[in-house]
Amino acid sequence: MIKIFLGIIISLVITFQVNAQQVKTGAEQMNEYLPMLQGKSVGMIVNHTSTVGQTHLVDSLLTRGIRIRKIFAPEHGFRGDADAGETVKSGIDTKTGLPIISLYGSNKKPSKAQLEGIDVLIFDIQDVGVRFYTYISTMHYAMEAAAEQNIAFLVLDRPNPLGDYVDGPVLEMQHSSFVGMHPIPVVHGLTVGELAQMINGEGWLQNEVKARLTIIKAKDYTHQTRYELPIKPSPNLPNYQSIRLYPSLCFFEGTAISVGRGTMEPFQIIGFPDKKYGEFSFMPISIEGMSKNPPHENKICYGLDLREVNPPAKLDLDYLISFYIKSGKGESFFNSYFLNLAGTKTLKQQIIAGMSAEAIRNSWAPGLKTYDTIRSKYLLYP
Repeated sequence: MIKIFLGIIISLVITFQVNAQQVKTGAEQMNEYLPMLQGKSVGMIVNHTSTVGQTHLVDSLLTRGIRIRKIFAPEHGFRGDADAGETVKSGIDTKTGLPIISLYGSNKKPSKAQLEGIDVLIFDIQDVGVRFYTYISTMHYAMEAAAEQNIAFLVLDRPNPLGDYVDGPVLEMQHSSFVGMHPIPVVHGLTVGELAQMINGEGWLQNEVKARLTIIKAKDYTHQTRYELPIKPSPNLPNYQSIRLYPSLCFFEGTAISVGRGTMEPFQIIGFPDKKYGEFSFMPISIEGMSKNPPHENKICYGLDLREVNPPAKLDLDYLISFYIKSGKGESFFNSYFLNLAGTKTLKQQIIAGMSAEAIRNSWAPGLKTYDTIRSKYLLYP
């Protein structure tokens, strides 16, 4: 009986791995969308993750005669090497000679002039499925601009490495910002294609305009597929472990606690320059291309090493509550950015009031139930 059971488990694991390897992104399915681009002037909303095999999508399309006119770059830039929050400058791509227009900083939404002469806007960027990851905010503004100028909007979909669950407080729109634009939970359980459909379908674009939306689905992907990204999506999410921990640890960015920026293990270690936070120690330093001016630079931080933990498929509040209690700082433990990340004043109030992680999570249930009903209308994958 034990041998039979083990055989079933091994079979499931092998199937799981094979399915993950067989996934094809939307960008890889060129036969599906090349006909839509023939004879068109194309704008590309892309970054370093926009690849087809080992080749950048821009290069792949240019070699096939597609007329790309402009590249629009999100946070971290076209090549993905700008720090979080660092100004992304417009300019010229040295390899192709194409103009690059930054969509991060003061110019988050493409202007009418910037879109002049464009027939199709393509969005192909690897997301990680978390509300405060700004690539989806860039997509929102680009969809809105395209809708206003009657430009077709094509999403080349990619798997969501956190697509297997939905969790966290739903954002309250009075607290919306560039790190949270939609009334969705922290972990939203959608691919960018599914989210684009939701943004369009729920009328979330300004004046409820509708984008002329086409989505090229990822092939052989389901929301239960374990998908390890072939390219790190941003400088401080270097691996699958950091991505799985990201929803739980990013709240620390709204505090003085380090999440490991300035180390080679960001979002896998947490700490502060005080031994009361834990025995594990690390020292953030300036790292070009990852974190030039990390919090607590050149100071020894003490805390937790989470590189070997197995993150559960949920938003884990235990780390945040534990460090809050250890700090003894009360409300001053949090800075103003915490509200942007939480999307609600309630979470901070609950932690200060001494509510348990379980009790706080239970308070999210009504909002998540309502969201799940909305989400089900836009799912493209089982």
